[in-house]
Amino acid sequence: MAPTKPAVRLALSKILTLEDAYRVIDSRKAKGARVVFTNGCFDLLHPGHTRYLADARKLGDLLIVAVNSDRSVRALKGEDRPIFPQQERAEILAALEAVDFVTIFDDPTPQAVIARMLPHVLVKGAGWAPTEIVGRAEVEAAGGRVVSMPAVLGFSTTSIVNNVQKIYG
Repeated sequence: MAPTKPAVRLALSKILTLEDAYRVIDSRKAKGARVVFTNGCFDLLHPGHTRYLADARKLGDLLIVAVNSDRSVRALKGEDRPIFPQQERAEILAALEAVDFVTIFDDPTPQAVIARMLPHVLVKGAGWAPTEIVGRAEVEAAGGRVVSMPAVLGFSTTSIVNNVQKIYG
């Protein structure tokens, strides 16, 4: 096996278990860092995702991304998904400069993660109505804010998958 390159080692060091993520975020918050949180399947990373994450990162001092586990992606998107396993999706996200930490959650929603982490800023894509954003009540009750990022037109994992299936399926 070839030695792991420094960039890959750095990316892998940014992937935390949920318990480690809670400890790291608690520590950073105690030092005054403004924590931004987002979550999603990130099944097939595209420019819509990278732009969204870069914009989210600008809202605070660090960005943590919670990735749906393989099991929860299947429950949300169907048996043909995810395309990439959870560890690979986490590694790809961790390699992005805008992302400070990645963790994986197994529940259908990130409600428990958000309630425990209580980020200063909770970010979701504009596809979610304000009343549908999981964790909104907890974040706002703790004095944080919820931001709906505008969608990047022309990019959707589902439409990319459908187009590939239409062409090669």
